[in-house]
Amino acid sequence: MRQVVLDTETTGLEPEHGGHRVIEIGAVEIVDRKITGRRLQLYMDPERQIDDAAYDVHGLDAGFLAGKPKFAEVADQFLAFVEDAEVIIHNAPFDLEFIDYELKLLDRPGANKLVDICTVTDSLAMARRKHPGQKNGLDALCRRYEVDNSARELHGALLDAEILADVYLRMTGGQMSLFEDDDDALAEALGVREITRLPEDRPAVAVVLASPEEVSVHEAYLDNLDAGAANGAVWRRRRERV
Repeated sequence: MRQVVLDTETTGLEPEHGGHRVIEIGAVEIVDRKITGRRLQLYMDPERQIDDAAYDVHGLDAGFLAGKPKFAEVADQFLAFVEDAEVIIHNAPFDLEFIDYELKLLDRPGANKLVDICTVTDSLAMARRKHPGQKNGLDALCRRYEVDNSARELHGALLDAEILADVYLRMTGGQMSLFEDDDDALAEALGVREITRLPEDRPAVAVVLASPEEVSVHEAYLDNLDAGAANGAVWRRRRERV
C-alpha cells in the first residue's frame, strides 16, 4: 500500500477569491507503513505578494522565491509523485482548495482536482474521531504521540509532512498512552506506564499447528472424559458450537 503525506505553504488564506497561491509543496512516501525515504520538496514563484500573516507562519518571502519555477513548470512532477496513492493531509480541505485552484489555472486537459488522480485522507478528521473534544493540531498530536517537533520553529511543508508521517503511523498503529497531554501527573501518581509498541519490522509470529499424532492423543483424552463425566467433555461441546 502506497501513501503520500502532503503539506503546502501558501501566500495567504483564500485562493479562489483572494488569488493566493501555493509556494511550497512537501511530500513524504510511505509504503506498507514504512517511510521509504522518498521525498518531494518544491518551491514555487507565486507571481504575487505574500501576506504578512502568512510570512509570519512560514518565513518564505518574495526574495527567496524569486527565480523559482512556476507551479505549471513542476505540476507534472508533483502529480506523478502522488498519482494512485492515498494522500494524507492534515486539515485536507485547506490544502485541497489551493491545489485544485492551481490545477484549474493550468487550463489543460487532465486532472482538474487532486482527487481525480488519488484518494485523500484528512488526518485532522481522523484525529478528531479518535480524540474527541481535545486539541488535534499537529503540535498537540506530536505531544500526545511523543513525536519530536523541536525543529518546527516555523512551518515548512516538507518538515510538517515528515512530522505528520510519524504522527500518522503512531496514531494508526494502536494506543500510545492511557492518558492525554494534561494527565501526565495523574498517570505517574497511579503508576501507569505507557504501552510499549512492538517494532513494525519484527518477525511474524510463528503459528505451530498440532501434528496428527498430537491431535489423536488429544481426541483420545476427550473420549475418556466423555466416558467418565456425566455431561461429557465440556471442551468438545463448546468446540462443536463454533
